Amino acid sequence: MITNINKFQKELKIKFKKKSLLIKALTHKSANQKNNNEKLEFLGDRVIGLVLSKKLFDLYPKENEGVLDKRFANLVNGRVCCDIGWSIGIHNYIIIGNKKKKIDKRDEKIISDCCEALIGAIYIDQDFNYVKNFILKIWKKNIDKSSVTILDSKTKLQEHSLKCYKKLPFYRLVSVDGPRHNPIYKISVSIVGSKRFIGEGNSKQQAEQDGASKLLKEQDIK
Repeated sequence: MITNINKFQKELKIKFKKKSLLIKALTHKSANQKNNNEKLEFLGDRVIGLVLSKKLFDLYPKENEGVLDKRFANLVNGRVCCDIGWSIGIHNYIIIGNKKKKIDKRDEKIISDCCEALIGAIYIDQDFNYVKNFILKIWKKNIDKSSVTILDSKTKLQEHSLKCYKKLPFYRLVSVDGPRHNPIYKISVSIVGSKRFIGEGNSKQQAEQDGASKLLKEQDIK
């Protein structure tokens, strides 16, 4: 355990004053129901939000709140946090209950939650300026791409449905399978005149995005 933690610190180029904070940030609730990363994830999510919203505020002083909000959403969603967590190698060090399981990119929620928890741990262990610089470094590519606002699939489908039919898309939970620490949600989505499309994901939001994306592609909605 200590060897792995020291290795991860070297990869991050961060020396924790309290290694216990880093261990906690990497501990999923399936491994420890009481001493896990949930509270650090809560904190990290807020720290990331503050840093990135301030960065967007400074980068785009002439844009209105609605456009900034869309740019922000494209920086902090689960998929982006997962990709960033993966890029820094956090998946190699996550502690889960099933020691035989190997974390892969399908475990989006686990990876993204650990990424946020890591930010929370760095904030407590170091200080705000330190964690701010760390966030801006690992989010740099995504921040650079934020110059082009890309609507997510749910938003795009909602705008199309309201414009054409004056009704919201219809989402319905079909099933939840798999273990508690890695659930698989299936959610159906449809709009007026369309068939139902089934989306899958490790969270309801991810499954809804997947279903909306499939519907947009099938209906050739641009």
